Amino acid sequence: MRAVGIDGDYESDEPGLVFGATGIADDWPSIRSVLLEAFRLTQLAVVAEEPIVYVVSSDDLLGRNGAASAAVAAGLLSGARTAAIELAKAGLPINVIAIDDEIPGDQVKRWVQRMLEADGAQGELIHLGPGHLGKALG
Repeated sequence: MRAVGIDGDYESDEPGLVFGATGIADDWPSIRSVLLEAFRLTQLAVVAEEPIVYVVSSDDLLGRNGAASAAVAAGLLSGARTAAIELAKAGLPINVIAIDDEIPGDQVKRWVQRMLEADGAQGELIHLGPGHLGKALG
């Protein structure tokens, strides 16, 4: 598995891409750079028929950390849901995990593993932590 942009040891012999996007600088070139890298790595994973998980901050997804971080988190979620439609027949999962700051790394790793399973979720957003409760989310 390839892990990019996320803290912790996600490397393993299992196939898959784990792409983390947090702490984005609040400018258009940074947004563009992160999304282009996600797209490039996603293309490679799809060609290799590897499952994909994007990991974002719940606060980024809710717009609490500024426009740039929100744009990247929402862009990854939208991209994952669109790709899930295209990849469903191939059985290639692509999912998003939104994490609260206090969630321990081992819990994130367990959920990443679950979301990489071929017979698991497809095109889903999984929230780890209560930070999203009471918020209007699509």
